[in-house]
Amino acid sequence: MASFCSRCGTALTQKVPDGDDRTRGVCDGCGFIHYDNPRVVVGALATDAQGRVLLCKRAIAPRVGYWTLPAGFLELNETAAEGAARETMEEAGATIVDMRPLTTFDIPRIGQIYMMFRARLAGPEMAAGTESLEVGLYEWADIPWDDLAFAAVRFTLERFAIDREAGVERLHSGTIQIATERDKRASGWPRSILVDEVVVG
Repeated sequence: MASFCSRCGTALTQKVPDGDDRTRGVCDGCGFIHYDNPRVVVGALATDAQGRVLLCKRAIAPRVGYWTLPAGFLELNETAAEGAARETMEEAGATIVDMRPLTTFDIPRIGQIYMMFRARLAGPEMAAGTESLEVGLYEWADIPWDDLAFAAVRFTLERFAIDREAGVERLHSGTIQIATERDKRASGWPRSILVDEVVVG
């Protein structure tokens, strides 16, 4: 949360503004209300002609050294698809085409929304960007499941596999939340679970 007003520099007071229902940073100098809104993460599950999946090993926190699909925060003045393509080029040096929505996940506890696309690699070119230690194409059996960086990546890969097996393309959405002790024993994925899943298509 911001501590000082972005308009006049006065220290913010955390309070519920008139007509609101939650605490905001309110400037006592100019009256401006500061809103902390969720951030959108965009990325792609890209495959080559042999069906291998493009993965990146993270070079930056959080989860340095763990594997992920190329993804990052959406920038102003770009669409979600444009952002996913940009992140794939920045992190993996790869161009993607034929992008279609695959998953959207809400993660309220950290204020993020994931929007992941299925895509095809335009060619064989790829190279680790500054945020990646290495990049590579993985057969399904060789994906490092125990070393995936984030739950959203795991759930995206799993939904892609379900659709590929069924020969369909669908949009999967849901909410990722911290697993309870009971969930941990049942799921095999100890940190997070996906709830309220909706499948369209």
